[in-house]
Amino acid sequence: VLGIARGFADSQGSNRMPRVIVCDVNETLLDVAALEPQFKQAFGDGRVLQDWFGTVLLYSEVATLAGPYSDFASIGGAALDMTAAARGVTLSPTDRGRILQGMLTLPAHPDVRDGLQVMRDAGLRLVTLTNSAPAAVQQQLANAGLAAFFERSFSVDTVRRFKPAAEAYRAVADALGLPVDRLRLVAAHAWDVV
Repeated sequence: VLGIARGFADSQGSNRMPRVIVCDVNETLLDVAALEPQFKQAFGDGRVLQDWFGTVLLYSEVATLAGPYSDFASIGGAALDMTAAARGVTLSPTDRGRILQGMLTLPAHPDVRDGLQVMRDAGLRLVTLTNSAPAAVQQQLANAGLAAFFERSFSVDTVRRFKPAAEAYRAVADALGLPVDRLRLVAAHAWDVV
C-alpha cells in the first residue's frame, strides 16, 4: 500500500488525478495470513488458509451469479465446513469459532498505516469497499486501528452482489456523487481491480 500511496501522492498535482481512493479490506489492508496459526491448530497445516479463503471468494462469486445472496461471513462459514469435509477433518466448535472470529481481528499489513497517511496528507479522500458486512468491516477497521483514515465504508450488502459485480463499484460512485472514472481502487486481487 505504501508504494501505491507514494505514486498517488507524487501525481497529486495532475488535474486528471482522481481524488477518491477506494480500498479493498480483506488481504489488501488486513493480513488474512494472520489466521495461519488457527488453521495449523485446526487442520495441522496453516496453508489450508489459502484454500479456504480461495473457496470463500469463489463461492461469493457463485452466489452473485447464481443466487441467492448470503452475507460474506455465512459464505466463510460454509466454505470452512466444505474445506474441513474435503480434508476429512472434523472441526471443533472452538476451532471453527476461532477462525471465523479471527476475520474480525485481523491486523493491518505493516505498510498500510503509512500508506494511508501519505494518501490522506496528499489530500486524497479514502473510503473502503468490501465483501464483508457493514458491522464486520467497522469492527475489522477499528480492531486494526484504521477506522480514522476512512470517511466512509461501503459493503456489497447494499447491492446484494459480491465484487467483482459492477453494481458494487457503481454503488460507491453513486453514493459519493461521482462518476466511476473519478475513483481509483486499491486491491490485492487482480480480479477486483479489473
